[in-house]
Amino acid sequence: MTIPAISIQALCKNYGPVQALKNINLKIAQGEFFGLLGPNGAGKSTLINTLAGLTRPTSGTLEVMSHNVISDYLAARAHLGVVPQEIVFDPFFSVREALVFQSGYYGLTTNDSWIDELLITLKLTEKANANMRALSGGMKRRVLIAQALVHKPPVVVLDEPTAGVDVELRKSLWRFVNALHNDGHTIVLTTHYLEEAEALCDRIAIIDHGELIALESKRELMRRGLGQKLKVSSNSPLPDVPANLQSKIVNLSSHQLELRLHREHDSVMNILDQLKAAGFQIDDLGVETDSLEDIFVQLTSEQAN
Repeated sequence: MTIPAISIQALCKNYGPVQALKNINLKIAQGEFFGLLGPNGAGKSTLINTLAGLTRPTSGTLEVMSHNVISDYLAARAHLGVVPQEIVFDPFFSVREALVFQSGYYGLTTNDSWIDELLITLKLTEKANANMRALSGGMKRRVLIAQALVHKPPVVVLDEPTAGVDVELRKSLWRFVNALHNDGHTIVLTTHYLEEAEALCDRIAIIDHGELIALESKRELMRRGLGQKLKVSSNSPLPDVPANLQSKIVNLSSHQLELRLHREHDSVMNILDQLKAAGFQIDDLGVETDSLEDIFVQLTSEQAN
């Protein structure tokens, strides 16, 4: 039986009276592209910091490739690479020196060929001898990724890797991360750009107020959507919306109407027939299926209530 890349059992973390993590149970298989989502303050960073050994759990166990992050921390950290959300760097080193220094943490004294490969792949070659202080924010983020990968860890955690970067860099980072995943690396991603998680992740966990409120494949999670949005527009002013459809209105103007339809109870064709019977002259229409963002808002709103 293949061991999980990450195993978390009954994890709790308290800061005085505040319970940041509440009985988290989670296993991530080797080779997965896994999304860890949640609003600000949900507990995602606490979970990552605990996994990386930066924070001690109040109770519970965490393992990386079967190595306990506390009792077998050297092996656990050797199998894990974390790209932090915050941009942190040593202002006294060049890019290459920072990567050589990072290699030394893991006892790698002859790592030049892999460092060169990282510099080329992340398009840092021209900046290899530049001081870290002279780099743009996007370049510094690339260096953080290189530092996380310098010891070739099988498990890579990306904490908001594209926060504050431009579109071109975002696309190049995802090409690189996809290549890592295709090479067999386990990727754990946290992001507030939910379209990224929807496009990239195989399985998704949603955490809110320290609790795991969803843990499913992307396909299963998308099935939780309430349904669809129906948008109709007319070149003529719209008549009154039928009374039985009033509760479904999302947006309404003189020429446009947007309705939310329930996946199980509402038929698009039936709704259109009702609108036409009420005198709507429909010149354009569109139907949108609930996105991951819609479902995320739905689940976290339910948790807040």
